[in-house]
Amino acid sequence: MKRQRGVALLLVLWVLALLSTLLAGLVGWVHLQNRQALWQRQQTQALLAAEAGIGMAVLAQLDRDPVRHWRADGQPHALQFDEASLAVSLTSEAGKLDINAAPVDSLARLVVACGGSAEQSAQLSQALNQRRRGERAPLRTIEEVRELAGMDQHRYTCASAHLTLWSGLPAPDARLASPWLRRALKLPQSSATTTQAGPVITLQSRATLPGGFSKTLSVTLLLNPSKEGVRPYRVLRWQE
Repeated sequence: MKRQRGVALLLVLWVLALLSTLLAGLVGWVHLQNRQALWQRQQTQALLAAEAGIGMAVLAQLDRDPVRHWRADGQPHALQFDEASLAVSLTSEAGKLDINAAPVDSLARLVVACGGSAEQSAQLSQALNQRRRGERAPLRTIEEVRELAGMDQHRYTCASAHLTLWSGLPAPDARLASPWLRRALKLPQSSATTTQAGPVITLQSRATLPGGFSKTLSVTLLLNPSKEGVRPYRVLRWQE
């Protein structure tokens, strides 16, 4: 009889241990689901706030009063949307190096300024020359530069912020170029940034929620405020 009671007690203890393990697993799964749901909600809130920052900047650029236009100096404007704090900056694509219109040597110099070797610079020049002389279409995305010989990830990360496809200029407009790019390409120094950013701009909006969660959005736009009845801008590039 005592032996049967002992076996029954062991069985009960085993069942309790199994139930405890299952319950702990269930609690952990629920906790994980809650964390994922919270992250997704914060992600959505921050992205919507960052998009709102882009909208505010576009409205400023489309204002008929040029005084209200932002300077294309890349400096962040502190804004507020709901509970999110925004930092929105504007740069002009005319102040960047057009990878299809600029001389090959200019892009090679950019690689050197980003810490690349003379060998990498020569490889990139050769690859870009071959691309331009062949029958292949011009580069359609900034990311295609990463695939050229002589361009590694580090150099691409450094240079990509200063590259464009939409200026059509053989050299960046020194008044709109960043100080770093002016030094790298030996452009004329400019002490003041013009308020006229041109029709193609890049807006970067960083939204930070009260809990510290943040999201950055970078959008390149072609502004077209003159035509009535149509959307006043066109998105050329969207990066989250």
